[in-house]
Amino acid sequence: MAVHVRVGDDRVGTIELDRPERRNALNVETCEGIVAAVEQVRAERARAVVVTGSGTSFCSGADFGEVYGDHFTTALYAALQAVFTLPVPVVAAVNGPAIGGGTQLAIACDLRVAAEGARFAVPTARLGVAVDPWTIRRLEQLAGGALARSVLIGCETVGPELAHARGLVDRLGSPAEAHAWAAELAGLAPLTLAYNKQVLDRVDLAASDPVLTGAFAACWSSADLAEGRAARAEKRAPAFEGR
Repeated sequence: MAVHVRVGDDRVGTIELDRPERRNALNVETCEGIVAAVEQVRAERARAVVVTGSGTSFCSGADFGEVYGDHFTTALYAALQAVFTLPVPVVAAVNGPAIGGGTQLAIACDLRVAAEGARFAVPTARLGVAVDPWTIRRLEQLAGGALARSVLIGCETVGPELAHARGLVDRLGSPAEAHAWAAELAGLAPLTLAYNKQVLDRVDLAASDPVLTGAFAACWSSADLAEGRAARAEKRAPAFEGR
């Protein structure tokens, strides 16, 4: 299998690319495996998800044996949107190079933890290909216009320290540390996290948006709100259920 998935007792789902012989390059099978993995962690009600790669690479980008085929682009963007639209926190454990599609997969996640060997690049101009507008705007949103231009126009490769300094990476650390962070997030209020994600990820935000106002109201009328209040009064950790 090109993608392994599991959900642990800590309610953290792990989606691991497993093509180490190709440095976890994305082909149609891998992209379809990511979509299936997302469906599985949803079905098993994971409360947070870690996306990572096996071996020493996170993802080396598109597999050039398939990138020019008719179905690759469709499969790639289906995989990215599946990860992006998960309603729970998604942490990319960037354990090595994340090039091209690897950077796209990392920025489809909510948060990124980069290990010492992590590298980010989108060298489309060296290849005569292009990424979609969502990728460009997402990179700009996360890392700022200056770094986005450096990566997309200057074709620069960015290491973990600079990526962290510019906001593309949230923490420096190992995959184990990324998993530990995800386990912390799995204990937070799910409705609040899902609402925060919806608002942060909407570029066409309107104050009267019925979906967002409904999600906002749901947080304030939830059983989790009552649980949070009771836990504070009783000086204990809350046990949120997402309802």
